[in-house]
Amino acid sequence: MAPRGRKRKADVAAAALTEKPEKLAQGGEEGAGEARVVIEHCQSRVYARHAEAVGQALRLARPGLPVLLNPAKPRRSSFEVTLLRPDGSRVELWSGIKKGPPRKLKFPEPAQVVEELKARLV
Repeated sequence: MAPRGRKRKADVAAAALTEKPEKLAQGGEEGAGEARVVIEHCQSRVYARHAEAVGQALRLARPGLPVLLNPAKPRRSSFEVTLLRPDGSRVELWSGIKKGPPRKLKFPEPAQVVEELKARLV
């Protein structure tokens, strides 16, 4: 049987993946010069419900602080709350990736995350 040749779709996909980090590095995100909180959560309904509860608590505690839910594609079974400072540093407020089973250990109490945020935003 004769060889069919090279697949060209893989090359196009690889080129598209290399362009995305460059766009993010140029400050393509909204509000890149201010502090903000990023909540990364899996696409499951349970994760989304907990992310909304934590995001709502953070918005009530600090009304001027932007809270972003999943700005990029989330990792599988992830639930993380991260503070992005204006100088570019990242502070992890909560990570549930290594926690569990049971699954309920992956999710923080909203008050716990608010207290951690207040301690880190001094």
